[in-house]
Amino acid sequence: MAPRPHILVVNGRKVRQPVFVIGAPCSGADLLARALKSSPGFHVTMGQPAVMSVAHAFARSPSIQRGREATATVLRDAFAQAWQVTAAGCLGCSLACREAGGVKGASSCVAERDIRRYGDAAPDLMYCAEGLVDAFPDARIVQIIRDGRDVVAGMLADNDILRWFKPGVANVDSEFPNPFFGIETESDLAAWPGLSVAAKCAMRWRGSVRTAARLRNSMPPETLTTLRYEEVIRHPAVAARTVSGFIGADVASIGVRSRGRSAVGSTAIAAGSWRRRLTPQQVTDVERVAGNDLRRIGYGA
Repeated sequence: MAPRPHILVVNGRKVRQPVFVIGAPCSGADLLARALKSSPGFHVTMGQPAVMSVAHAFARSPSIQRGREATATVLRDAFAQAWQVTAAGCLGCSLACREAGGVKGASSCVAERDIRRYGDAAPDLMYCAEGLVDAFPDARIVQIIRDGRDVVAGMLADNDILRWFKPGVANVDSEFPNPFFGIETESDLAAWPGLSVAAKCAMRWRGSVRTAARLRNSMPPETLTTLRYEEVIRHPAVAARTVSGFIGADVASIGVRSRGRSAVGSTAIAAGSWRRRLTPQQVTDVERVAGNDLRRIGYGA
């Protein structure tokens, strides 16, 4: 039985058709988030603590998602807190979010009176995407996929991402299967301790694109759409129009920078930069773990 509709009110306004950007780490979610934050009427968060704590809890331990309505309630509560506009509300946001919103000091990135739509770009929400739709039945979800080799290169350069692989942090022994780390089978679990860091990053990317494929197959096209990172940076105006049509609102131009870094993902703009950023051994490790998936989604060259 589908959960009963729930109307969330934040800042005195009903939350209608919120937009969520999801994907693997370093896949470019920050590019779209910046465009949405610059779009009239949007209040979009990136790396907001209230959201990230829930996203990581559900991503790393899917077994705690006990019941659709319970999961939806937790998500609604998180966003009810994250989207509140207060005089110093942005102090708790990520550096990337503050930078994208042009915030300095204790202030807010948006005027409460201007808000018409809400959104969030926490890529790891992909692991509870069904819960997002239960929480917000009219949600619009945009997922971004990128060449796994470029993703691995970005992950290896991001200490915030690498810390998840540290002993005592990676919960691969207590949570199986573990979609956050891409561990799906007993053989994946057995191989994990001996994998290089690059291979572990590749396994995490592999798990994310498999999750993305399942979401595409399970959600209607009016709820979820998929963008390819390489097309976004090659044709940013086309990508902006595509997203605008999907969410039913004008989206600002997608800014493409030579390189960038944010708490929701590190973005090296040039597609194929893995060729200079990964060592031959790292390329071999990625191929061994994720080669079949790379070719399956068109990144075999």
